[in-house]
Amino acid sequence: MSLLFIAPDRDLSSWENAIHSVDPNIEIDIWPAIEDKSKVQFAVCWNHPQHLLDSFPNLKAVSSLGAGADHLLSDESLPESVDICRVVSPSLVQQMKEYILAAVLNIQRNFVHYIRQNDQRTWQPHDHPSPKELQVGVMGLGELGKPTAKQLAHLGYQVSGWSRSTKEIDGVNTFAGPDGLQKFLENIHILICLLPLTDETKDILNLDIFKQIHDRGWIINAARGEHLVDEDLIYALDSNILQGAWLDVFSEEPLPNKHAFWNRDNVIITPHIASITKPDEVADQIVENYKRALSGLELNHKVNRELGY
Repeated sequence: MSLLFIAPDRDLSSWENAIHSVDPNIEIDIWPAIEDKSKVQFAVCWNHPQHLLDSFPNLKAVSSLGAGADHLLSDESLPESVDICRVVSPSLVQQMKEYILAAVLNIQRNFVHYIRQNDQRTWQPHDHPSPKELQVGVMGLGELGKPTAKQLAHLGYQVSGWSRSTKEIDGVNTFAGPDGLQKFLENIHILICLLPLTDETKDILNLDIFKQIHDRGWIINAARGEHLVDEDLIYALDSNILQGAWLDVFSEEPLPNKHAFWNRDNVIITPHIASITKPDEVADQIVENYKRALSGLELNHKVNRELGY
């Protein structure tokens, strides 16, 4: 029996060390160096090659290396009999709260403009709104979105939230479902996407949405690149429908050198670093689910295939 890690172009030695610190007796394979495919019963994946997981005849369960599991759910070759789970870490929540707050503050205080002005040696102050004058909208009120919305509300921003099902959050004006989306978008200055990626949320950041938020607003996407229609964003920026975009995720990563997002003053790009899983914090979760899978027990943090999260 072995536990398999699949994460192309990543050094997984820290993960191997973290797992062995919890249980030194677990046999670990790191793709593509697999000794015996028949021994693999549990896999931990991030951006794994499609049509790979069905090549392990005794695979019982697979875990995402992070909080999202869309890369697993989109793999049509993954047998229905294989359970899917993910990792949950307080650090992931804290990192996302920090990232979103940093982006919102940079937008609010015009630091984006000042950094550009540095390159041109331009001394030009800009007026900025107070938090209570900014309407911030958070799409997705799950394990990352809810605490992020609460933090922004606590700091004095006017915060609205939108989710698939109804949620109640102190200090946050919440909306739910397709019927609540239009009302949620009214007068939003900064639109933040923290949604899970599902069939319903794919391409949700599109021109129709951009036209409904406040004139010359901003979007922040730290969820998945597939939420965003790239061409619609370029048009919205060039047409002054939006003032700018702060992006951490992309439909193709790394972002190609020739992509239209590069070298634009109104697009801030970070390389998918908003919230990074730390091996030492989640190794015990992975080991627990590995042992649960071998024993036929219900997995912790199991992903619902129908809901997509």
